[in-house]
Amino acid sequence: MPAGLAFRHDDLPSLHTLAVGIGRDLDAVIAGLTLPWNSGAVEGHVNRIKMLKPQMFGRVGFQLLRKWVLLVP
Repeated sequence: MPAGLAFRHDDLPSLHTLAVGIGRDLDAVIAGLTLPWNSGAVEGHVNRIKMLKPQMFGRVGFQLLRKWVLLVP
């Protein structure tokens, strides 16, 4: 048996779920690991917005928060 399939004999339901999910999206997983493109810049902006929201929530109005999100380089 290939070493990569040994998990099938273990009692680890979470690992089984992960393996099934990877198997379903195998083309996307391979593309994500082999293609040169990434979404790093977008993820950086999303992370910045997620950090700003709790800091500003309830302290300022929506307009100032909107300016921070749109104008910060």
